[in-house]
Amino acid sequence: MHIYRKSLLDGASAARGTAVVIDVFRAFTCGSILLDYGVSSLLLEEDPARVLRLKEKHGYIALGERGGIMVEGFDLGNSPTEIVARGRDFFQGRTVVMRTSAGVRGIFAAMKHCQHVYAGSYTTAPALAALLKKENPAEVHLVAMGWNGKDPAPEDEHCAAFIHHLLDPGSPYSHLSALREILSHESAQKFLRGNKPHFPPTDVPYCLGVGLFGMAMKVSSTPEGLELCPVLVKLEW
Repeated sequence: MHIYRKSLLDGASAARGTAVVIDVFRAFTCGSILLDYGVSSLLLEEDPARVLRLKEKHGYIALGERGGIMVEGFDLGNSPTEIVARGRDFFQGRTVVMRTSAGVRGIFAAMKHCQHVYAGSYTTAPALAALLKKENPAEVHLVAMGWNGKDPAPEDEHCAAFIHHLLDPGSPYSHLSALREILSHESAQKFLRGNKPHFPPTDVPYCLGVGLFGMAMKVSSTPEGLELCPVLVKLEW
């Protein structure tokens, strides 16, 4: 297995073979919670207008953001705190359509050239690495999406380093050093200051919860578009 590290939307577009598109703050942390809550389907969509059409036509839950702020007409923003506040009963058995500025757009970019695409987060990293080890693809491209897919962010770069380390223990990774850099960076500080309702401080611990779920998140093509699907993985702890 050859492991390559890439970043941002350009990196997602350049990925080949098997890609892991990483968005820790917050898309694929949200995705993992929604899948754990038992949504019937988690659709991904780049166009906010199409999300709203699907909501109006089918009653789907519209979730996501543009520039970090919930899109007008959506039901929820891209926030683990909001999802957990609604609880499992609100989501279980329902379809959610997610639109985000980095992670979801990165998925669409990677799907153009890759045979297999996974969503990456700290919450699912151990399960994802275990699955990739089992599948043993010829090449894996780890893509850290950063802020809006344009500016690098330490949480995504360190999550990529963590997955790389799980796949190849010879690749260096210190979670303590990662946390220090992540928490001191503006990427986390904009949450921790607590002065913007669309960036709640409690999003940070949810997003940095390593291995909360024993599943990987794989992207599938369906008649309605791209869907994020859980792949259950038995972990040895």
